[in-house]
Amino acid sequence: MKSNVVYLAFIIMYRNLKISLLLPTYNERESIKEVINNFEALGLIDEIIAINNNAVEGTSEEIRKTSAKEIFELKQGYGAAIRRGFSEASGDIIVVCEPDDTFLASDMLKFLSYIDDVSIVYGSRTAKNFIWRDANMGFLLKWGNWFTAKMIVVLFNTNSLTDVGCTFRAITKKALKEIEPYFSVNSNFFGPEMMILGYLLKIRSVQIPINYKKRVGSSSVTGDVKKAFFLGIKMIILIFSMRFKINKFIVKILEKI
Repeated sequence: MKSNVVYLAFIIMYRNLKISLLLPTYNERESIKEVINNFEALGLIDEIIAINNNAVEGTSEEIRKTSAKEIFELKQGYGAAIRRGFSEASGDIIVVCEPDDTFLASDMLKFLSYIDDVSIVYGSRTAKNFIWRDANMGFLLKWGNWFTAKMIVVLFNTNSLTDVGCTFRAITKKALKEIEPYFSVNSNFFGPEMMILGYLLKIRSVQIPINYKKRVGSSSVTGDVKKAFFLGIKMIILIFSMRFKINKFIVKILEKI
């Protein structure tokens, strides 16, 4: 009964605000339809945009079985897909998530509960109680993300951060308009750039623990220890380059490696 009352409160609170959901897709054909259906079932989202970033064959057919709008971004890279999605989204609140079924759609309610107090809400996958059995959050990924997040905390004097790579996040349209002109990363290390830009522009934000499940299918990056390691190195280089304001030059080099 209590959960129904809380959910009804969310519907009343956000009925006058448009919520957009962005789902960048590359290798999520097997899960994207179910993920979209799960978000639709919340009854809170007004617009779902699937960004096809040279996705595997059959992905478009799965998207067409849902209410989601499919757009195409030919420039390869997570950052390029998200930036394209941001440019297309019309919501007052824009939620970004992965369509690989690693996240719970219902956790979006956690993001909304904070968005009145801050303009950006980031998810964290490193809280032990929220990591599901068989989730891809081994020692290297968990503590690598934690360590890199703490670097941002120290170098930029931010609030508490425990995960730099979580892709589940929410941002208000107003905050996005402030940050968007400064985006430069098109690759998989877009996440920390968005975080740091927010802090440099003094946009209020918070990071919260969310559920992290086993992925459907395999990841093109975190499923490979070597690729995940080098992605972490790129993130660290980006963080230092932004601290010393040489990131525009460094990003061009990193994206060629």
